[in-house]
Amino acid sequence: MLNVLLRVFNFMVAIFLLFSCSSTKKLSQVTANISTLKYIDTYNIPFNFKYKNTTVGGLSGIDYDAKRVLYYLVCDDRSDKDPARFYTAKIFITPKGIDSLAFTGVSYMLQPDGEPYPGNKQNRFKTPDPEAIRYNPQNNYLVWSSEGERMVKANDTVLTDPSVLMINQNGKYLDSFALPTVFKMKATENGPRRNGVFEGMSFADNYKTLFVNTEEPLYEDGPRADMADNHALIRIIKFDVAAKKSTAQYAYKLEPVAYAAKPEKEFKINGVPDILSVGNNKLLVIERSFSTGRLPCTIRIFMADLDGATDISTATLKDDHSFAPVKKTLLLNMDDLGIYTDNIEGVTFGPLLPNGHKTLLFIADNNFNILEKSQLFLFEVIE
Repeated sequence: MLNVLLRVFNFMVAIFLLFSCSSTKKLSQVTANISTLKYIDTYNIPFNFKYKNTTVGGLSGIDYDAKRVLYYLVCDDRSDKDPARFYTAKIFITPKGIDSLAFTGVSYMLQPDGEPYPGNKQNRFKTPDPEAIRYNPQNNYLVWSSEGERMVKANDTVLTDPSVLMINQNGKYLDSFALPTVFKMKATENGPRRNGVFEGMSFADNYKTLFVNTEEPLYEDGPRADMADNHALIRIIKFDVAAKKSTAQYAYKLEPVAYAAKPEKEFKINGVPDILSVGNNKLLVIERSFSTGRLPCTIRIFMADLDGATDISTATLKDDHSFAPVKKTLLLNMDDLGIYTDNIEGVTFGPLLPNGHKTLLFIADNNFNILEKSQLFLFEVIE
């Protein structure tokens, strides 16, 4: 009888330990040793598509929740058309491409007081500029970035710091990451440029690290990218997720602008709209070049290796060549694909293909402009 009781007891202990371990098991991040990206398909979201009384557009960030088979898409509407928001969606993928997309929800990102963010007409000092979104499945929260505002005019100055904010899946504010002083907005030509700050981000190290990048160089780090190689440098900031504080910063050198503007003195840009951790201290980096007079964007995808890069947290980079920047290798120039590429601003790993290969999904922001397209691009990852 005693032996029977002991066997039952041991069996129950084993079952308890099994379910305890499974319930506390942390989800792991996707990693990849990418050698090639194989283009599969493009999907266009209709212009000014309406969903739950909001206008869909300005989609500037995307992330994948593999457990729920759900995508998060942040909208960069500055509470102009509708309050600052993100969408959830199902994207149906077949071996041949993207079959369809179905929006499943929309949530407003809320301020600490629980209210939606105001637009420029209501309170321009609190108007956000959403750009990136990432999901942390280990703690079931989202992080999103705002570029803030820097508008310096005679008798009319607006300085709103960029930010990295934590929210729950309903958009409720939870917390924020501490901002290094160098990223505070200033009326002088120091710190971030307008609309060139926290454009992309990615969790890394199994959600222990959050990398965030500036789109363009800080004023004190040197010039913006131009047609000639002028050593334009952006910053990649490494945050400790548990402490919500920056632990390092790295310099990443931008390529020159791909095409001349027409007319020549009109607007042109090359910057980094998003990054994605692929493991082993490496990041997939999107460089997006746009020039007035040419509707498509030139999208170049690089593999960046942070090993050996100098921590530049306390440095200014202009005229300084004593540091080691991030090493980078070109993976793909989408111009070579012979397809139309618009303003690609986000990237995420997607589901596995039937052959077991990983996928990447890129999303393009149409800026709510009828001449531009909200596009999804599907790629197969060849390792």
